[in-house]
Formats: sequence, C-alpha cells, structure tokens
Amino acid sequence: MATQLLIYRNVQPITRDKHGDLSLKVSQDFGFAAEVNSVPLMAGEFPAAGTDLPIVFTDTDDGVLPVAVLGLAQDSNLMVDADGQWRGEYVPAFLRRYPFVFASSEEGKTFTLCIDASYEGINAEGKGERFFDSDGQRTQYLERVLSFLQDYQAHFQRTRAFGKRLLELDLLEDVQAQVRQGEGGSRTLTGFKAVNRAKLKGIDDNALKAMLANDELELLYIHLQSMRNFNRLSRLARGGERVGAQPKGDPAEQRVESTSEDDAPVH
Repeated sequence: MATQLLIYRNVQPITRDKHGDLSLKVSQDFGFAAEVNSVPLMAGEFPAAGTDLPIVFTDTDDGVLPVAVLGLAQDSNLMVDADGQWRGEYVPAFLRRYPFVFASSEEGKTFTLCIDASYEGINAEGKGERFFDSDGQRTQYLERVLSFLQDYQAHFQRTRAFGKRLLELDLLEDVQAQVRQGEGGSRTLTGFKAVNRAKLKGIDDNALKAMLANDELELLYIHLQSMRNFNRLSRLARGGERVGAQPKGDPAEQRVESTSEDDAPVH
C-alpha cells in the first residue's frame, strides 16, 4: 500500500544557498493526492480518523504500519474531488505536512528538513512565507514547520513501536474487504491486515494490562470499528454521500493528532 514518499516527486533539502531568497505560497488544493488510495496513519490519529476512514495495517520493510484507506482502486482517492477539494471529515497528517518531509540518515539518527522541489507554490516573487530572513536565519514560519515535522517524527517512532508489539503478539491477519459497486456488482480488496478478534481476546493478562495502560487496546478497537468505513467508501464510489469540502491547510499551522472537537487540526 503506502510508502513514506508516495506523494513526493523531487525531494530536496531546504538550505540557505538554494532557498534563501525563496518563499512558499501554500495551495489549498489536494490534487497532489488525487491518485493515492492509502497513506500512513499515526497511532495518535486513530480517534479522529477512525470515525471517517478505514484504518488497516500494511507490511513495510521493517514491520507493519497503520494506513488510512482513501480509495477502492489502485490510483483513486475518493476523498479528493475533481476540483482538488478534500471531501471528508479528517485529513491525515501525512497529507497535511506536504510539501515538507524529513529525510533521515542511513542510521536514522539525524533528520534533514526537505521540500518537494516540484511544488508549484515555491517562488522568488515573495508570495506567501519566506524560508529565511534577510540575515539568513530560519523564519518563524519555517520554525513552525520544523516543529510540526518533529512532532510527526516522534509519533512515527511510537507508531512503529505499536506495530512491532502487534507482530510480537501475533494479533494481525491478512483480510479481505467486500465492497459494493454500481449496478449490483462487488469488488474484493486485498493486501492489508487487521486485528484478529479471537487472538486479541486470548492474549495473556500482562500483555493486556500493558496495552490497556498505554491506550493501545483502545486503538485496536478503534481500528476494528473503523473497518465499517469501507461501506462509506463504497457509497462514495457510487456517487453517494459527501461532507463539505475542506481546503488544504498550511503545514506550519498543523498538529499530528486531535484530542477533541475544540482542538481539531487545521485542514
């Protein structure tokens, strides 16, 4: 399913030499994600995302990660309409951070703030926000972006640890989803994993207490409940329900997780 750079085309480090005189005008268009049918989801996003999107797990090179399913076909995102507007209630942080991303060293100990150099909002006309001030120092805007990316990376590490525990407890299984299509047809979706309810009920008391204490048990039940949202994607695919469109927010104004309606992320 998803990879860390699937929406990025030309990732380049942000440097004073290359970006000292440049600005960024963030578009409110989600067109960059129109052909992405799933994206990584951080564990801290489950409560907000689970009411809107199916949450499943997928294999990676070093374990498993949760992903939010956005479409029923390989290159189709049902949450992005023809005008590039987001037609859902929750936008995953993976998309909200675009066009920024961290690049890590081979040992994974150092991180460099990068940007998709192909992003059309980068300009030399002073439109939007500067990356560096006249003294060559990072602007407050860039500092806020950096803070969001650091927060995202911390959530990513915790999410990787969450996935590792699921593998250690052998709680995941390969699953399929049957979704209805127009004119009475159906489609079978494969290639993802979900928690096996019987195995979850059978874990030992120590593991159960640990997962209860760190809220991971709650995340698993949110994941299982969220699978019902495949029905919502099916309705969207058939031209059914949509909620009001949401514009793409500025990464500098983002947080990875939302804990209440009054503390919702800026979309």
